[in-house]
Amino acid sequence: MIRLFKHYIPHAVMLLGMLDFALLMVASEMAWLVRSAQIGMDPGPLSNRWIPLLGSASVVWLAMISVGVYGPYALRSLRFAGARLLVAISLGIIALATLDWILPGDTFWRSTLLYSMGFAIVVLVADRLLLNSFLGSSSFRRRVMVLGAGDRAQRLRKLGEKPEAGFAIVSYIAMGEPERAVEEAIPREAIHDLGRFVENLGVSEVVLALQERRNALPLNDLLRIKTKGVHVNDFSSFLERETGRVDLDTVNPSWLIFSDGFSSSRMLSSAVKRIFDITASLVLLLVTFPIIAIFAAIVKMDSKGPAFFRQERVGLFGETFYLTKLRSMRTDAEKDGAKWAEENDPRVTRVGRFIRKVRIDELPQTWAVLKGEMSFVGPRPEVPKFVDHLQEEIPFYGERHMVKPGITGWAQINYPYGASIDDSRKKLEYDLYYAKNYTPFLDFVILLQTVRVILWPEGAR
Repeated sequence: MIRLFKHYIPHAVMLLGMLDFALLMVASEMAWLVRSAQIGMDPGPLSNRWIPLLGSASVVWLAMISVGVYGPYALRSLRFAGARLLVAISLGIIALATLDWILPGDTFWRSTLLYSMGFAIVVLVADRLLLNSFLGSSSFRRRVMVLGAGDRAQRLRKLGEKPEAGFAIVSYIAMGEPERAVEEAIPREAIHDLGRFVENLGVSEVVLALQERRNALPLNDLLRIKTKGVHVNDFSSFLERETGRVDLDTVNPSWLIFSDGFSSSRMLSSAVKRIFDITASLVLLLVTFPIIAIFAAIVKMDSKGPAFFRQERVGLFGETFYLTKLRSMRTDAEKDGAKWAEENDPRVTRVGRFIRKVRIDELPQTWAVLKGEMSFVGPRPEVPKFVDHLQEEIPFYGERHMVKPGITGWAQINYPYGASIDDSRKKLEYDLYYAKNYTPFLDFVILLQTVRVILWPEGAR
């Protein structure tokens, strides 16, 4: 994987993304040449139009990222990739037409837009036909050896068997565990020279997956492997990188303390984030005010009660604030206290079910972003009653309050709606990853991917 601003991106995804960007520029150039020939105009030198080519390719490429074209399912399914590509191209046409209207002139070419998108579909689909099976094969998977044969090694095997896994386990080495979960593991004593064994297998990374590390670290083996130029990783760090979450089943306070992350040099990033929040929330409130007003009136007509719903939530450093949303439930929905939403929740009104699906009920939260109580990106703020209970049940739950809560976040785009302690535990793993590896780049990725969640709202309740 390639680490970009603390966030890991698979080699296959990076390669495919760069190739797609180049093909989008080629498609735009082909469209210009065809259109020029049609109207009998000299196309001129390429150097005169590199800015429109770059701009058009960038807009469509960002649309592709936002709808999940580079997600794990798209890499292994041509049908899935094709559907996402068509949606991305449609969004690209709308975005480019809008930009051409806002910035008239030579920045974008409305006359070549449909030609460009047509060529883009052809070259991108051809690209997928040629490369999808190759990128999803073992050619782009790192060769990993696991030191250990217990439950942790078994977990790595299950993770490596997934089609979207970026690694392939080539060998398991049993390090004298009393209980062996991986039967095919080779006993350590059966290997004379572990360093030579690693070389012969072409291993690029070794993962330490011992159940109990205290006084059991094979230091001589690890040193020999490391001096061979092979990367050595511990179990928790490996899982964090491969899954994009902090594994609560194996993590401990010492790992959180000594691992890379939770950087103190966030003052500039926080200032940039706050400037973005203020600017974006002002623009969004101005643009969506008519939508909020219209649906507030519809909510009032659909059921008795106020159009807006206010509820106390826990924010930064455990401080509480009041969150405002369009009301989507009956007024007596919390007469017995706050409860998690259920699938097909009977408390949800007819209009409420629709505005939840399309996320319109979330729009008034932008006011909390403008006031500084929330951000656009961060962990979802929870009700104090839930927080008190979850802090007793789930380790490190309080650490999610070390960053400002958000309307969208890493957990929201990677895990469906949570309505139980187990769901909250899973979402906390993603929230800890975000808090540990926060950068403006990760915020940008989350904001783009939120488009996918809005278009395919599987998690809304």
